[in-house]
Amino acid sequence: MIDKIKIGIVICDRYSSCAGGKCFRSFMNREGAFSHYQGKEAEIAGYTSCGGCPGGNIEYAPEEMKKNGITHIHFATGLLVGYPPCPYMEHFESFIREKYGLKVVFGTHPIPEKYYLTHMAMQTWNTPFLQRAIRDTLCDSMCRLRYD
Repeated sequence: MIDKIKIGIVICDRYSSCAGGKCFRSFMNREGAFSHYQGKEAEIAGYTSCGGCPGGNIEYAPEEMKKNGITHIHFATGLLVGYPPCPYMEHFESFIREKYGLKVVFGTHPIPEKYYLTHMAMQTWNTPFLQRAIRDTLCDSMCRLRYD
């Protein structure tokens, strides 16, 4: 029997009042970074903010999530599309993998078109790390428009 995948989402503290609507919708539709779970049994079992720069909540929230069975932590798309994108994501990824042994995934819902166009014009994502980080949240323009 395959165990259910349990997902924790970490959002940027700039968006701490976000109710997660786009994240939950994309999870239900298996879009964006949640497309990895197409045909798999999965649930979102945790949702928290990073705690604000430089991410104080990253030190202990993954431990609590792991105790609750979470195996995959997604950094919400807001960390990728905010102005500027979170400068700590790469460090967070290394820390969570090393300290807690959890899988880290960048992104949740598809990048909204308005953010995609702005960041492409600004060439924000032109580093090898950010190219890797946005990969799972890129989709066609019709999909991006549904998340504007």
